[in-house]
Amino acid sequence: MALSLLCPLLATFLFMQTLADTSCTDCFVQSRAAYYPNSEQNGTDVGACGFGSFGATVNGGDVSAASNLYRNGVGCGACYQVRCTNSAYCSGNGVTVVITDQGSSDNTDFILSQRAFGGMALNTDAAASLLALGVVDIEYRRVSCSYPNKNITVKIDESSNNPHYLAFVIWFQQGSRDITAVQLCETQNFVCKLLDRSHGAVWTTTAPPSGPLSLRMLFSPEEEGEETWVVPVNNIPQDWKAGQTYDLGVQVDQ
Repeated sequence: MALSLLCPLLATFLFMQTLADTSCTDCFVQSRAAYYPNSEQNGTDVGACGFGSFGATVNGGDVSAASNLYRNGVGCGACYQVRCTNSAYCSGNGVTVVITDQGSSDNTDFILSQRAFGGMALNTDAAASLLALGVVDIEYRRVSCSYPNKNITVKIDESSNNPHYLAFVIWFQQGSRDITAVQLCETQNFVCKLLDRSHGAVWTTTAPPSGPLSLRMLFSPEEEGEETWVVPVNNIPQDWKAGQTYDLGVQVDQ
């Protein structure tokens, strides 16, 4: 009798434990990583996210290309803790990288900058040994991005032409949520236009609204939360120009 009651209880416990394991948002995932084959310590300034030179040097040059984690550009700007698993060479903390490009090599999830690849090591000698290996086993998890004393900033793409066409990329996105949609709104009559994600983190529109422009960004939900629209304090000025950057005066920390 007792055994017949124990078996269903045990099965229920194991099922609940399985659900807990699969829903873990802070767990490490096993994978592999390589590094950029160029001679630069930082990343590339022609990454698929459209960040330009910012994408090579942001986060001190600890950046990476991603394969599946690129997510058609939604993953651009996301941060991950990446650590290699060979205890002879690798530190316990690894390195935190920002996704600025798309790419894969030899079944990898990450192609790190050389700086970031070496940053997973215990010391300088171990870093040289890691670089000699080229591809290593790693584990990773998503973490919050942190840019102290920086607000979310837009960089107007060089292809933009006021007032006919506007393209921009968003810099310094803190926290661990994704920007899934962007609107531009006229500040006078509050008419808004939903923008297109042309590629990576680049948002575009033809015939943008006139006057000073208020940006609205839709952030993916936190755990057990809802999507959230964030409206920055500062506007994009009416006389916006290609190549310029504009501090939006807001930061999202979660």
